[in-house]
Amino acid sequence: MKYVVQVGGTEVEVGLDGDRVTVDGTSMSARVADVEGTPVRMVTIGDAVHRVVARRGDSRGRYSLWIDGFRYEVEALDERTKTIRELSAAAAGPSGPAPLKAPMPGMIVRVTVQVGDQVVPGQSLVVMEAMKMENELRATAAATVKAVLAVPGTAVEKGALLLEME
Repeated sequence: MKYVVQVGGTEVEVGLDGDRVTVDGTSMSARVADVEGTPVRMVTIGDAVHRVVARRGDSRGRYSLWIDGFRYEVEALDERTKTIRELSAAAAGPSGPAPLKAPMPGMIVRVTVQVGDQVVPGQSLVVMEAMKMENELRATAAATVKAVLAVPGTAVEKGALLLEME
């Protein structure tokens, strides 16, 4: 099965065939093992082993991945779904950068941007505490901060609008 995976604006072709994975034409062995009683999975690719926690995003194919302690927003679509989505998007017209929404309930610790700031992909925007851990929410695309709705010290629910971007 072939997938198109997008991470931080970079698109990568990934093929899965049994215990083999092919990334942009390079094939290697791969396997995934659950760590019993936790959301952690141990992913082995070639000789490298990574701790991965995956949480489904707000739409099909979108995930938040914590890999060895770093958070990534990714989209993984099979070729057919990607083609359908592209055809649908072409008919829908252009859209701007997505607003930043709380991925889980928690407490706002810090807001690192102000209205009018230009942000780049990967830049820290908001730090929130959830389940006794600080989570740094980062920009997924270049944008300008239009409105800051997150206030340090306040509790937010999952899906709460934190920043508006343009």
